[in-house]
Amino acid sequence: MKLCTLKFFLRALKMLVPVTNLAAIKRSGISPVHCAAAGAHPQCLELLIQAGFDVNFMLDQRIRKHYDDQRKSALYFAVSNGDLSSVKLLLGAGALPNQDPVNCLQIALRMGNYELISLLLRHGANVNYFCRVNPLHFPSALQYTLKDEVMLRMLLNYGYDTKRCFDCPHGDKVHHFCTFEGWTPTVIKDTMVSPQCWWYDLNHAGERRPPGNKRSLQGAGEMA
Repeated sequence: MKLCTLKFFLRALKMLVPVTNLAAIKRSGISPVHCAAAGAHPQCLELLIQAGFDVNFMLDQRIRKHYDDQRKSALYFAVSNGDLSSVKLLLGAGALPNQDPVNCLQIALRMGNYELISLLLRHGANVNYFCRVNPLHFPSALQYTLKDEVMLRMLLNYGYDTKRCFDCPHGDKVHHFCTFEGWTPTVIKDTMVSPQCWWYDLNHAGERRPPGNKRSLQGAGEMA
């Protein structure tokens, strides 16, 4: 059944491609390439590429707003699906890997897909990409490689800038815990806990803390 459906899609696509109005595609804000990548149809994608459709056509803003990650490229759809065949076709046809707000490489790292990671890196994916969710520029890729030596080595081999891990734009100044700059729906916020709370928990594990008993860091230190 699936094979019959695919053959039907290919046959229909072959008939539609010659009469497709490129201006109409631009007005619609979405390309058939996006549809083929989103549906994980590499055969259809290959046909569209051979017909000269632009693999770097970006979704219009009115379409992107329906996705929390604000995805733009057909490549992002293919990477999100873990569709290695479609990713190879798109990159081979000149798809740019760094066009989306959330980098395609970060999606592959989150999936732990070595083949996708290697393929994206070989085609110029930005290994030092970071999400602009706060004033820091800690490389976002690192969070997915801390427990995976293979992925970490792959990043290091492609120029991962380890110095950024130790660079804080605040310097020696006080960090403002209540400042969240640029959070988006696709980012999980850290739970901000006061130093008193975690110090007390670490040093008084197993004790029941009396309700409403607010202790200062200094007072807790004296008790210890």
